[in-house]
Amino acid sequence: MASNIYLARQWISRLGQRMSAFQVNLAPLKEPLGFIKVLEWIAAIFAFATCGGFKGRTEILVSCPPTVKENKTVTATFGYPFRLNQASFQLPQNGNFCNTDWKSNVLVGDYSSSAQFYVTFAVFVFLYCTAALLLYVGYTNLYRESRKLPMIDFVVTLVATFLWLVSTSAWAKALTDIKLTTGHSIVQELMPCKQPSTVCHFGSVTSMGSLNVSVIFGFLNMILWGGNAWFVYKETSLHRPSNAAASHGQGGAPPPTGI
Repeated sequence: MASNIYLARQWISRLGQRMSAFQVNLAPLKEPLGFIKVLEWIAAIFAFATCGGFKGRTEILVSCPPTVKENKTVTATFGYPFRLNQASFQLPQNGNFCNTDWKSNVLVGDYSSSAQFYVTFAVFVFLYCTAALLLYVGYTNLYRESRKLPMIDFVVTLVATFLWLVSTSAWAKALTDIKLTTGHSIVQELMPCKQPSTVCHFGSVTSMGSLNVSVIFGFLNMILWGGNAWFVYKETSLHRPSNAAASHGQGGAPPPTGI
C-alpha cells in the first residue's frame, strides 16, 4: 500500500514538472496536424453557432367569409432546439378569430433530440480542439515524448469522425422535416383550416439558410477529422516503429518525430 502511494506521488510529481514547463511553440501550427486542428476548431464554432442561434417564424393568412373577408396574419415562432409541438400560433392582437383560439394550435413535430445532439457534440469538439491546441503549442515536448497522448488523440479523432457523420446525418434529416412542417403543408395540418367557414393561405417562413450552412459545416468537420486521422496516426507508437525499423535496416539513424 505504501509503495503504491509512493509511486503515485512520483507520477504526480513528474507530471507536475512537465506541466510546469509551459513554453509557447507555434511551429506545430505550421504543420498539417496543428493547422488542421485550427480548421477543426473554427468549423466547430460555425457548426454550433449556425444551428443553436437560429430563430424563425412561419405565417399563414386566415379569413372567414362571408362574415370577415379581411385576411389576418397568424404567426408561429420557433427556433433551437426545435420543439415545434410547443410553438403555438399567435394573432397580432390577443383574442379569437374565426371562432378559433389560435393559441391552442401548435406546429407539428419535435426535433430537439437531433438538434441538441448535433450542437452539444459540436461544443464538445470545440472544447477538445482548444485543449489539443494548447497541448500542441504549449507542451510540444510532452506530446512528442509521451506514448499515451498521441494514441488518445488518435482514438478521439476516429470517434469524432464517426460521430460527425452520425450527428450531421440525423440533423440533416431533421432539418428536411422542419422545412416541410413549417412550409406550405402547414395549412393542411391545422384543424381550424379544415373547417368550411375558415380559409387559410400560406404566407411565409423565415429563410433557413443558416441551418443549411450548419449541415454543410457538419460534413466539412467530418472530412477534416477523417483527413486528420492520418497525421495523428503518424504520431502514435503504431507508426513510429515502422519508420525506425526501416531506417535501421538502411544503416541510418531513425528520423526525429515531430508534430
